[in-house]
Amino acid sequence: RALTVPELTQQMFDAKNMMAASDPRHGRYLTAAAMFRGRMSTKEVDEQMLNVQNKNSSYFVEWIPNNMKCSVCDIPPKGLKMSATFIGNNTAIQEMFKRVSEQFTAMFRRKAFLHWYTGEGMDEMEFTEAESNMNDLVSEYQQYQDATVEEEGEFDEEDEGEQY
Repeated sequence: RALTVPELTQQMFDAKNMMAASDPRHGRYLTAAAMFRGRMSTKEVDEQMLNVQNKNSSYFVEWIPNNMKCSVCDIPPKGLKMSATFIGNNTAIQEMFKRVSEQFTAMFRRKAFLHWYTGEGMDEMEFTEAESNMNDLVSEYQQYQDATVEEEGEFDEEDEGEQY
């Protein structure tokens, strides 16, 4: 049986269907894009996506307006009546980055496998820099997760003051 637009939408946001080892319910969506394929009502797609955002508003940052992009292509994928693809930038991805960083740090401390890379011309400092960049990324995602509209307004006022 063919899925309905509400069922597709529900499945897109289901944590079980994510392809990264992080639970989006532990973070907030900064932005997201949904591509629907098949014969369906664009109005119904828009209503369902708006419905998801309204019912789960705490999982979407409020300081990025219109942070959801939807598109509908009338041509379904071969063998299906309709499908949906979802890409979301969620602050929960920092969980995965932290795990990778911890594993990297443990191996780098022991200099495990390092000779394979230095033997090919890489410098040990490149790994230290990459580790630092990863930690900065985790911190940035945490700031975005904690940010509110009020804080964003404060930054705007500070910027305006510096211009004059």
